[in-house]
Amino acid sequence: MAQHNDLGRWGESTAASFLLERGYQIIAKNYRSWQAEIDLIAQKGKMLIFVEVKTRSGTAFGMPEEFVNAAKAKLVMRAAENYIFDTDWNFDVRFDIISIIILPNGNTDIRHIEDAFSK
Repeated sequence: MAQHNDLGRWGESTAASFLLERGYQIIAKNYRSWQAEIDLIAQKGKMLIFVEVKTRSGTAFGMPEEFVNAAKAKLVMRAAENYIFDTDWNFDVRFDIISIIILPNGNTDIRHIEDAFSK
C-alpha cells in the first residue's frame, strides 16, 4: 500500500480523535456517494458536519487545506446532499476542513477550519 494512503488514514483517525475530544460525535467515516468520498461526518447538537481531512508531512507544496479546490468542494457537497436525503436530516449542516501537518520534530499542527466552503 502507498505511503500517502497510510498517512491519509492516520490523518483521518487523528482528526476523528480531535473532534471527539471537542464534544463531536462521529457518525460516519469514508462515506461514499457517486464519485465522492466524505472523510468524516460528525454531529454536534443539531449540526451535521461534513469534514474533509488533509494531512501533509510538510508545507513545501503549500498548506494542506489549499488542496481542497472548488471541484473537490463540489463533489463533497454533492455527496452530502445524498447523505442528507438518505437520512432525512432536517437540521443545520456545515462543511469543515481539518488540516494536519506533521512537523519536523514529530509533533502535529492541527487546524480546524469551520464552515470552510463558504469562505
